[in-house]
Amino acid sequence: MSSGLPDVLARIAADRRKHIAALEIATPGYVLRSQLGPLEPAGRLERSLRRGGAAGALKLLCEIKHTSPSKGVLNARVDPAAMARIYDAGGASAISVVTEPDHFGGALQWVNAVRSATRLPILLKDFVLDSYQILDAAVRGADAVLLIVAMHSDVALQRLITEARLLGLDALVEVHTLEELMIALRAGSTLIGINNRNLHTLEVDLETSIRLLPHLPPYVTAVAESGLSTPGDLARLRATRCDAVLMGEVFMTSADRAATLTHLAAAARA
Repeated sequence: MSSGLPDVLARIAADRRKHIAALEIATPGYVLRSQLGPLEPAGRLERSLRRGGAAGALKLLCEIKHTSPSKGVLNARVDPAAMARIYDAGGASAISVVTEPDHFGGALQWVNAVRSATRLPILLKDFVLDSYQILDAAVRGADAVLLIVAMHSDVALQRLITEARLLGLDALVEVHTLEELMIALRAGSTLIGINNRNLHTLEVDLETSIRLLPHLPPYVTAVAESGLSTPGDLARLRATRCDAVLMGEVFMTSADRAATLTHLAAAARA
């Protein structure tokens, strides 16, 4: 874990380590591994989010999330399977499932529910700190896991990316600064998420993505994250080399999620 970790991440990391230890006692790693089905090559999420040139539509990575630490409960009655079907029918390229329970109100079982409802690629979005979580994600049918650069040493990040690939999973590597972006590239990441949220203040600034996107090599699939909710946001990113956008709160708080997705999907194609 890198030095200077923001307090919010340090607290979440401590909570997740306790949960991981409990999970390993309940279901040891060797038991999980015995439940793995045939492994498919990694790359499913990355391929689904690749834009394919400036003329192509931005791809939508639509998120299922119960709670936001900055905004509180977003949708107290979220039904992951029902949301997955809405996203699938509305043109999403992939689905992000926030599974962290203590701060985001999620559950690992949501991945199983979403997998039963769609064949779209699934990102298990959690605070992944340990190889056990990657194995668990593969068993549940996820196609990718989130790795946050700020939570790992350079060596640990490279190791977790490799372990994910060996299990047939992509790693969406999340960065917040140019320094973190360089770490992600050195670790071999080809799928990078730029988080517009400042981890120290929790404030969102779209300029973070705009500022960092020019530094990504052409071979990297680039995903903009956090604070994206309007056609104007998508128009700005469509004019850059951004491949995809992760959007969740705008759907989870909408009275008509299908209509909201239709509206934003049209903006992503314009």
